[in-house]
Amino acid sequence: MVNVLILAIAQFFSAIGQVTLVVLAGLIGTVLAPDPRFATVPVTCGVLGVAAASVPAALAMKRFGRQRVFITGSVLAAIGALIAAVAVQNDNFWWYCIANLLIGANFAFAAQFRFAAAESVEPTLASRVIAWVMLGTIGAAAIGPRLVVAVRGWTDTEYVASFLLLAAVFLMSAATLTRFRNPVIFDHTTGDGARPLGTIARQPVFLVAVLGAAVGFGIMALIMTATPLSMHFIDGHTVEQTAWVIQGHSLAMYIPSLFSGWLVARWGAYRMLALGALLEAGCVAFALAGREVMHYAWALIALGVGWNLMYVASTTLLIRAYRPAERFRVQALNDFSMFGVMAVASLLAGVLINTSGWAVMNAVALVPLILVLVGTTLMGRRTAPETPAATG
Repeated sequence: MVNVLILAIAQFFSAIGQVTLVVLAGLIGTVLAPDPRFATVPVTCGVLGVAAASVPAALAMKRFGRQRVFITGSVLAAIGALIAAVAVQNDNFWWYCIANLLIGANFAFAAQFRFAAAESVEPTLASRVIAWVMLGTIGAAAIGPRLVVAVRGWTDTEYVASFLLLAAVFLMSAATLTRFRNPVIFDHTTGDGARPLGTIARQPVFLVAVLGAAVGFGIMALIMTATPLSMHFIDGHTVEQTAWVIQGHSLAMYIPSLFSGWLVARWGAYRMLALGALLEAGCVAFALAGREVMHYAWALIALGVGWNLMYVASTTLLIRAYRPAERFRVQALNDFSMFGVMAVASLLAGVLINTSGWAVMNAVALVPLILVLVGTTLMGRRTAPETPAATG
């Protein structure tokens, strides 16, 4: 369990960077962009960094071990934060995009924390420790948005200090991960061992797991990326109010980790995946109800809770789809799919918010959520009732 604690602390530091990117990427991008339609390109670059690094990160862990690669990801993010500070100082939009690409790449490494935690305990505890690692983000969500806004004026150029602070945070994550020890996994399977990736990917449980993770992340990225733009630049709410809403969203993403692992173990991954999709649909309902701060706040809270349930449930299902010898390839495919959809969604956010508006963008989000609900319903009927042992 020591590994789980270390990963939770590292998650705290990594998540400060994630929250910072959510709050600042679109706002700074709007100021630096040569065209308003490019405002969310830095956000997209951050997500593209995650997608591009997801496969190399997983395969590097197979060869070099998780600890070395985790530390490398944190150092890479620190370098990206320093580049962002220089880019903001010099009003350079494209260097700012590159910085976001590097910072985003670290999230592909940090996304593997959940698998490392599950490998460090008995299988029956998997869903719980996946959620426990995510608890490390609660502190980051509580202080992250206010911290980056509070220090934004500490240098002559606004927000340079925010990124200098972020670089230090990522280095603290690297230092924490030096205490992590690579789990020893024994493969007790017989026969040919690892199956072809295509065979694994055709399993219904794999398909539902990837669909749930990709849609959960995609809808979250779409609405979360557009929220600062809609709130601040279109509806005229202040930066502080926007940061407060993002802070509430970030807390809603991770506070449910106190109980979501238990819920998945108790009631089953398929049911919790469906409940998460319904909550994300509830986000759309709040978003369409009005444009005041509280409408945004309740929408983003529902979005965060729904994402948490979908993430924990999907990861729990994915673990059932592979053997130990197959884990790195399957994890890479899953995370690439998940973050690839997230990248597309973050890019669409800027396009849709500037061409079709907030209401249309939210209505579009309902379509993939319906697909998840259909998939979980069909799979739930085809499989035997889930028990805590099966779910864990």
